[in-house]
Amino acid sequence: MRKYPLLNDYREHIQERQEQGVVPKPLNAEQVAGLVELLKNPPKGEEEFLLDLVANRVPPGVDEAAYVKAGFLSALAKGEDKSPIISRDDAIILLGNMHGGYNIKTLIELLDDDKFATQAAAELKTTLLMFDAFH
Repeated sequence: MRKYPLLNDYREHIQERQEQGVVPKPLNAEQVAGLVELLKNPPKGEEEFLLDLVANRVPPGVDEAAYVKAGFLSALAKGEDKSPIISRDDAIILLGNMHGGYNIKTLIELLDDDKFATQAAAELKTTLLMFDAFH
């Protein structure tokens, strides 16, 4: 039995899609939930791949996978959860890279945090999908 099936399966998917000449499909919500667990306790030597997955293989916006990603990154940014490879600063940057949707509430809340307000404001400047959270 494979120790990290999510990683092995997604690497196989990347290879298959490369052979077809197309980009890999983004991670779905179930895969992102598995990724979150790996980010909390990363297998040795997989840190870079895990960071690439969370940064580049979860679609921005408001689908279920983005919801899972934003929830985890929000917990990191607020100091409610930890990852040995994603700092609070990194979590705020990753939230900003989502360009709107489920990340907005946390970034707005961080405007009241003396330590992270400037960074949160910088990330909000590039946000495209701001709806009711603005009010």
